[in-house]
Amino acid sequence: MSEPGPIGEAGRPYTLRQLVAYFLRLGTTGFGGPVALTGYMRRDLVEDRGWIAESDYRDGLALSQLAPGPLAAQLAIYLGYVHHRVLGATLAGIAFVLPSFLMVVGIGWAYVRFGGLAWMQAVFYGVGAAVIAIIAQSAVQLTRKEIGREPLLWAIYATALVLTAVTETEHLSLFVGSGLLVWLVRTRPSLSDAAHRATALAAPMLFQAGTLTEPGLLLRIFGFFTYAGTFVFGSGLAIVPFLYGGVVKEHGWLTDQQFLDAVAVAMITPGPVVITTGFIGYLLAGLSGAVVASVATFLPAYLLTILPAPFFKRHGKRPGVAAFVTGVTTAAIGAIAGAVIVLGRRSIVDLPTVLIMAATLILLSRTKIKAPILVLAAAALGLLLYPG
Repeated sequence: MSEPGPIGEAGRPYTLRQLVAYFLRLGTTGFGGPVALTGYMRRDLVEDRGWIAESDYRDGLALSQLAPGPLAAQLAIYLGYVHHRVLGATLAGIAFVLPSFLMVVGIGWAYVRFGGLAWMQAVFYGVGAAVIAIIAQSAVQLTRKEIGREPLLWAIYATALVLTAVTETEHLSLFVGSGLLVWLVRTRPSLSDAAHRATALAAPMLFQAGTLTEPGLLLRIFGFFTYAGTFVFGSGLAIVPFLYGGVVKEHGWLTDQQFLDAVAVAMITPGPVVITTGFIGYLLAGLSGAVVASVATFLPAYLLTILPAPFFKRHGKRPGVAAFVTGVTTAAIGAIAGAVIVLGRRSIVDLPTVLIMAATLILLSRTKIKAPILVLAAAALGLLLYPG
């Protein structure tokens, strides 16, 4: 990877080794969520270094927003693909995710070893309340940004919110159906064309759902997290209600408190929020479980970035594709809002947790303090206020 590499928009050559080193560094220090991380990539790779053309960056960002998967990780994969194709995409994606994966595995080891101790329980007592506030704030921001004033989208959003809150799980048919409904309303295709295109749009998701019946724990972990990774639309937090419905309600792999702790771990580490799956996998089956769960979660995003990449400039911006994704994204945001209610019932249990949640919401909305700092502060408050 040390040979002279391609030349970016500003005429500056770079090697694959340099690109991988950049994403390792960003994955280690990149706090702030997907919007901040994608902004860092533009600033560093387009403006400062001149390795990536502005047009390539915009195409990668558009594809990452359309396809399911964690936004920042997908963009990293696409930018690796621009000049170094599949090898570059693979190494860039691994480099970006690896630092946070190693962190959550380390925290997972400590959690398993010390999780029964009072101080560890106290830490997550405070952190859980702060995490609910962070998810709620993200749900509000996504709602304002994505839903707009269209009655159809609000109806989908409300349906997903209520269904998630009441059933405490998510339904594949709601997401696929929401995408197809918006596509039908906005594009009004003929019946034969609708049947053909609906099958093409829904087939990847239905295929993922079929992986859930694999025998053996690691295979079941792989099947479930591949399925879950297919639905990370709108925000990495979109995976939270899916994971809760699967690992807590359906499979009984984790308790409510363990699941909240897993989400909290993702909040205090850099990189994509969906790395929480690595922590969950570690709790289920040690290091092998963490690896399998993480690979499975990112596999759909990886494939749905490198496979359409060569054709995206010509076909990716068609109205039908955008309409389908809008429907699925709207349902995902509604599910996030519903998950706030579901998870809040478990973590907001007394006056101190109410106050921690309220304070976190106020600071998130009125200051520029980053979420990881607030989570660490909540951990300290938990140590002071834990009633146990």
